[in-house]
Amino acid sequence: MSSGSALARNPAESARLASEVRLSVEQVSYAYSANPAQAPLFTVEATSFQARRGEIVAILGPNASGKSTLLKLISGALAPLSGRILLNGFVIHTLTPRTRAQRIAVVQQESTLLFPARAWEFVLQGRHAHGHSLRFESEEDVLILDEPTLHLDIAAQIGLLDALRRLAAENRYTVVVVTHELNLAAEYADQVVLMQRGRCLRVGPPANIYQRELLEQVFQTPLSVEFGSSGRPRVTVLPGT
Repeated sequence: MSSGSALARNPAESARLASEVRLSVEQVSYAYSANPAQAPLFTVEATSFQARRGEIVAILGPNASGKSTLLKLISGALAPLSGRILLNGFVIHTLTPRTRAQRIAVVQQESTLLFPARAWEFVLQGRHAHGHSLRFESEEDVLILDEPTLHLDIAAQIGLLDALRRLAAENRYTVVVVTHELNLAAEYADQVVLMQRGRCLRVGPPANIYQRELLEQVFQTPLSVEFGSSGRPRVTVLPGT
């Protein structure tokens, strides 16, 4: 946000937007190390962004860019080395596991089945934290997905993202999706968090993030970026030169 737009916004509008913020990631960093006395093997540098009710946020980047680590920090599975993450004003990693499970739904890339289970039985395990009776979703829920389109064909990918958009709009969910699919993120995300080698390079709507030179730098591939009538960018991989 530019300083000019911030000055132009009246106090009532500022208060409304502040009340809409559900997830706030504030200068969060993390480091993996085999030995605390040695240099870290991988570091996620200070990262900040906010997500509002009804928004879809895509954490975008190539492999080993820190996307999944950032998602684990947001879910509370990891405690940040510095900074903090707030969910509805509460620091996530200080919440009890039960409270986190009640407020955050996480879909991982892969889940190991310890015993045979039908699909509906597996899905209903996510309601365990809410007690013996099943409680339907509420506006307090946050949905977090790690590469949800992995192994899906294009029709299934579109169907899944359409469902997520509908859930976000109808239930005012905040949805955070990790992906490296440029065009899916461009089409469905309200905001993009662009990661590279543990660094957050840019945060903003897809139209602001999808600059050819920047994406070519991040993904190390010749690309073409075009904008359609909807204003959403479309990325094409060019033949190598």
